[in-house]
Amino acid sequence: MTPVEKLLGDLIKLLTDLQIPYAIIGGWAVRAYGVPRATYDVDLKLSIKREQLSDLFDAIDELGYDVDDMYKGGWTDKVAGMPLVKAKTFIDGRTLVADLFLAETPFQSSVMNRKQLIPVNGFKAWVASPEDIILLKLMANRYRDLGDVQDILFMQGPLDELYLRKWAKELALVDALEKALREQLG
Repeated sequence: MTPVEKLLGDLIKLLTDLQIPYAIIGGWAVRAYGVPRATYDVDLKLSIKREQLSDLFDAIDELGYDVDDMYKGGWTDKVAGMPLVKAKTFIDGRTLVADLFLAETPFQSSVMNRKQLIPVNGFKAWVASPEDIILLKLMANRYRDLGDVQDILFMQGPLDELYLRKWAKELALVDALEKALREQLG
């Protein structure tokens, strides 16, 4: 088991034990729905109230992972407008990071409501739907993310386009989604 696989498994077990709803997003979700690729971090979406974060941080610390004091003090980072906190560990001179995104918007609530229990790396885990991974990847809008969108569209075949278009409009991603869909056809 690689260190990043251990990090994923440890966090999934912890969240399950603490009864904190989660969904895998990011590279591990792409591996579940698209063309498997290397990923060197863990991205999870959590349904948790901010006042419960200190208990989660304590439990993460007990596992031997680190949560920076700035997060323990109540600060959150943001990626594509989504709040997150980070847990990390150092193994073989390398930092492994888990980005824990907080589900606090209507779209993120929808992501959590549509998650699917599927096999991931040899065990069953909750993973955001392929449509939601596409939307999240379009929000991030990095080169690797746009490639991931194409991989998911190719591997998954027909998806819920009404859902994709509804949230693309809400999230100001209409042009990005239309471009991704055109590229898949062409």
